[in-house]
Amino acid sequence: MTKSDQQLAFLYFAVDLFLLIGCFLTSQFFFGPTVFPGRLEWVVLLSIMVLWIGIGYFRRLYFIHLHNSIRYRLVNYIKSYFILLGIISIAYLVTRVYDKDRNLVMAFVIGFPVISLLVNIFLIKLISNLRRKGINIRNTIIIGVGQVAAKMDHYFKSNPDLGYAISGFVYADDEKVTVPEKKIIGNLSQIHHLIEFYQVDEVIIALPYHSSSKIKIAIKAADYHGIRVKYVPDYYGLFGGPFKITRYGELDVLNVRQISLDEIYASFFKRVFDIFFSLGVMVLLSPLFLWIAFKIQQESPGPIFYKPIRVGRSGKAIKVYKFRSMVHCDDQKNGTQSTVAKDPRITKIGRFLRKYSLDELPQFYNVLKGDMSVVGPRPHRSYLNQKMQEEVSGYMIRHYLKPGITGWAQVNGWRGPTETEEQRKERTKHDLWYLENWSIWLDFKIIWLTIFGKKTHQKAF
Repeated sequence: MTKSDQQLAFLYFAVDLFLLIGCFLTSQFFFGPTVFPGRLEWVVLLSIMVLWIGIGYFRRLYFIHLHNSIRYRLVNYIKSYFILLGIISIAYLVTRVYDKDRNLVMAFVIGFPVISLLVNIFLIKLISNLRRKGINIRNTIIIGVGQVAAKMDHYFKSNPDLGYAISGFVYADDEKVTVPEKKIIGNLSQIHHLIEFYQVDEVIIALPYHSSSKIKIAIKAADYHGIRVKYVPDYYGLFGGPFKITRYGELDVLNVRQISLDEIYASFFKRVFDIFFSLGVMVLLSPLFLWIAFKIQQESPGPIFYKPIRVGRSGKAIKVYKFRSMVHCDDQKNGTQSTVAKDPRITKIGRFLRKYSLDELPQFYNVLKGDMSVVGPRPHRSYLNQKMQEEVSGYMIRHYLKPGITGWAQVNGWRGPTETEEQRKERTKHDLWYLENWSIWLDFKIIWLTIFGKKTHQKAF
């Protein structure tokens, strides 16, 4: 799930929770035995919220179904409401604790589905209209010019609310041309130029079954630029990596490089963890922050913080906050001078900070801003990013995620220098492994190893 999809999914999720709470409190106000909820009512409300979140998870209510038809989504909502109603009814009959609150229960189980359905229909229509006007759309090229490509073109023309703007078609194989020739923008040998020229957000591969070599070329090109890929039809075993099958009308589509954090719940829990963990660190370590700031100012003139520009999620530039550890630093935006062992620029306090990674502590502010995560691939400077993009296959895939303060590569001894081919490949391999195998427990493990692991600090200087 892309960032825009996650944002829309979270919007629907947040609106439903808000309406659930609002409907319950309104029902309490008008139909409850008292105007304000008591302790029991608050427990019931919390239980219903947890129940709705669980139903949404198992019904996949807030997943990528944003691209399914309105009818499909509304039917799924109705089924979810009936499950909620059934569980509440069983609980009412079994416990009988709500005899005095019968009117409250009736008002809620009727009011919530009706109001939520109306609001969701309004949101769906509003987002569809915005996409028809060119807001929240994805620039897309379709690789292929045959029947499958033509069907995709027809489907997007018939459903402009899905938010896809087709920049054109790419000729890649000996196919009979069934798409408008004026919309053919080039051939597969020009794919890198076309992706950059049209500022492509997504590539859709629509080639015949015998074009596996061309499909792999297209995927490699998209991976090189760190952009999303969808494949039609579903060739199992071709990609050798995680994927997710979705539907565009009557067509099956493979979402290549599907990762666990594409799930709205996984992304939500990781973000909540990032916020609470970062707040905790900044509060608990505030005396340490003040001491470090004092020592930096005491030892050498200059700012307390070093704020280099690094490459973040989706290749976007972000300003990263660090405690200054050098007398003077490389250019914050376009610097190319990496730190080396016994670097003469490093101050006395800076050497201590770098050894124990204390210079990275201000990046918890980046986490609160949403630029970074506590755990993820480390952000690189633009120069190094470009170099590794050119030399390491699949490197840009790591930008599917937010960069992290610490990561799987760092706790396995691949922090610091990237001077050799082995260092660059191993760091990338570990970053991609983390991307494909993420879990909240893995994040806890990496944080533990960051603090106590032997390999983490071996190459710190």
